[in-house]
Amino acid sequence: MTAKDIGVQGTTATVRVRADGVDEESLAYLHEKVAAALDRPGLPPVSGEVRVQRAEAHHVDLPWSAVADIRVGRRLVTVHAREASARELADRLHDRLCAGTGRAVHRDDASRRAAAPPPWRGGPRR
Repeated sequence: MTAKDIGVQGTTATVRVRADGVDEESLAYLHEKVAAALDRPGLPPVSGEVRVQRAEAHHVDLPWSAVADIRVGRRLVTVHAREASARELADRLHDRLCAGTGRAVHRDDASRRAAAPPPWRGGPRR
């Protein structure tokens, strides 16, 4: 089987989806889910690659696997997923990409920092 490269189209993201042993219908659904996860308002520029494979062996319990290395702004988000079917894999990958990119975006957010230093370090006295 040959690998198929498709890019996320119609988004500001530059993400390549590489698939090996994936049928066209599953690939279209996977492409849709990756685009939905990465084309959200408030995300900085996104780039990277998603690799999807189906195991050749029939005795494998979870033959579908995916690895995504996505750069969100200056942070790198790496996501791994293994599932029994291509649709389940796409759904799991979507959930993990949304969670990972959300953490990467909000990690530098000022709301996570302390409001002011304590009084013994020069902060305001109450």
